Amino acid sequence: MSFDLGPALLFCPADRPERFQKAAERADAIILDLEDAVLPDAKDAARRNVIDADLDPGRVVVRVNAADSDAFTADLAMLAKTDFRTVMVAKTESAESLSAFDDRYSLIALCETARGVHAADRIAAHPRVTAMMWGAEDLVASLGGTSSRNADGGYLDIARYARARILLEAGARGKAAIDAVHIALDDAEGLDREARDAAASGFRATACIHPNQVAAIRAAYRPDERTVAWARAVLLAAAAERGVFRFEGRMIDEPVLRHARSVVSRAG
Repeated sequence: MSFDLGPALLFCPADRPERFQKAAERADAIILDLEDAVLPDAKDAARRNVIDADLDPGRVVVRVNAADSDAFTADLAMLAKTDFRTVMVAKTESAESLSAFDDRYSLIALCETARGVHAADRIAAHPRVTAMMWGAEDLVASLGGTSSRNADGGYLDIARYARARILLEAGARGKAAIDAVHIALDDAEGLDREARDAAASGFRATACIHPNQVAAIRAAYRPDERTVAWARAVLLAAAAERGVFRFEGRMIDEPVLRHARSVVSRAG
């Protein structure tokens, strides 16, 4: 199984079924959230909403509650009554905690606690994990901290470490990495900066919490026309070369060609 949902993944509370269709239309994929966005006394109704949802299963992720929570068993039972098979597991802290899922499911492991980030290498190796995501606020809370960002809006060192670790461990296992949500809804500049950094660093997608964030994320992951033209030209030139060669004043080797292939893939 592979991850190919597109760059903008929009969270939608599962207890708000009136929002499902519009969210699905606005984003590349919708994440129906049964965890933090839904209060405990609304989770049963939220599960019924997911069962009744008339959405393309290929563009839906269901975020279930943590594997050690009381709600997890009910979430699993609900999933079996749907055609949704891409599942985000909240607060994943070990590879063993994913054993409840059989090979029908494609898993996105959300590592958002100290234990989850610490175990990221083993979680990424799980055969049903196709993507890894990290979360800043729960991570800092698990450490007893009070904020993931400094006064100018940038991430604190511990958040940057977690972000890099999830990206590296996912990449080491050939899995996709998803960047965390930008919770400051009015900070368009910050969202643009972080999404562009994510795309350049190798993340495959960025999650978001409002439809207005989708366009900025898509633009950040879409290479500009000049870059795409260069990438296509250098790949065409490489077809007639062997080994390292010179192209437009630059030395071209396999890592550069891999960058070019990634650009063409994103453009497509």
